[in-house]
Amino acid sequence: MKDLHKIFEDFSKQKVLIIGDVMIDAYIFGKVSRISPEAPVPVVDVFQRTNRLGGAANVALNIKSLNATPILCSVIGNDESGFEISQLLFKEGMTTDGLIPGINRKTTKKYRIIGNSVQMLRIDEEDTHPLIPKEEEQFLKHIQKILDNEDIHVIIFQDYDKGSITPAVIKYITKWAQEHNVPVVVDPKKRNFLLYHNVTLFKPNLKEMTEGLGIKIDTGDFTSIQQGIKKLHDTLHPQMTMVTLSEQGIAIQHKEQFFHFPAHLRRIADVSGAGDTVISVAALCIACGLQPDDIAKLANLAGGLVCEHVGVSPINKEQLFNEAMKIV
Repeated sequence: MKDLHKIFEDFSKQKVLIIGDVMIDAYIFGKVSRISPEAPVPVVDVFQRTNRLGGAANVALNIKSLNATPILCSVIGNDESGFEISQLLFKEGMTTDGLIPGINRKTTKKYRIIGNSVQMLRIDEEDTHPLIPKEEEQFLKHIQKILDNEDIHVIIFQDYDKGSITPAVIKYITKWAQEHNVPVVVDPKKRNFLLYHNVTLFKPNLKEMTEGLGIKIDTGDFTSIQQGIKKLHDTLHPQMTMVTLSEQGIAIQHKEQFFHFPAHLRRIADVSGAGDTVISVAALCIACGLQPDDIAKLANLAGGLVCEHVGVSPINKEQLFNEAMKIV
């Protein structure tokens, strides 16, 4: 790997366009000491509430935490949760220029009830239907305006199947990126899985890959994982495929090269948002010209570090650098 100091310094030179589904991760923390007399359920005595940026907004926060410049593009609701997202972005020093309100659209908000440091329940408020043609047209014009006025070094598609990313958005942006030689990295979900052709890096987790390709692979069966990645390459033709394997680490394929890096031993508190961190680090590594194995090493390390925190949290650049100096 190139000098780590140089790599981490180069992160700050990158401008990243993030296109995807934004949401609020709302946490209600409490203590459980009794069962309700009304039903056999625990009673949570609340002592703290907090709202955090989630989905593609958490990717933007990870990019910002690594000292790069994120520009987040998404369609949100003209509602209280949409306003909260704008306020949270502003508080973190990030632009809201890439956000546009949808037509009768509800901003995604996920409430997580945490009792005695354990998630007990999740409640989702959201619309997941694809953008209607008028929204889609406005969204693409808005993105194009940003592309015309900013020097973008890498584009991230952060897809959560909530509707902001449509086939037309994928086709338009990937075509623009190819014409302008800008790398595209993708964190896919099931709905659009087979629409991301010829991207730079395609990063599903194992479950997403098996569902997207309609195949079955057992965790830890690396022969089948390689076969699955080969099928994905034959179908979508990405330059690289990186598959996150939970406690098994990360696998990456580039041309005929296949690497597997086991997960580092951690005290896992919460896996929420780990994929956001992995794609953020990988995108910056690609923008900085790192080799596939080095991309996977740093992304794998970063994904494990954020799992040590309860709730969705961005990577800490200093912690990642210090860990990388010891391990990578």
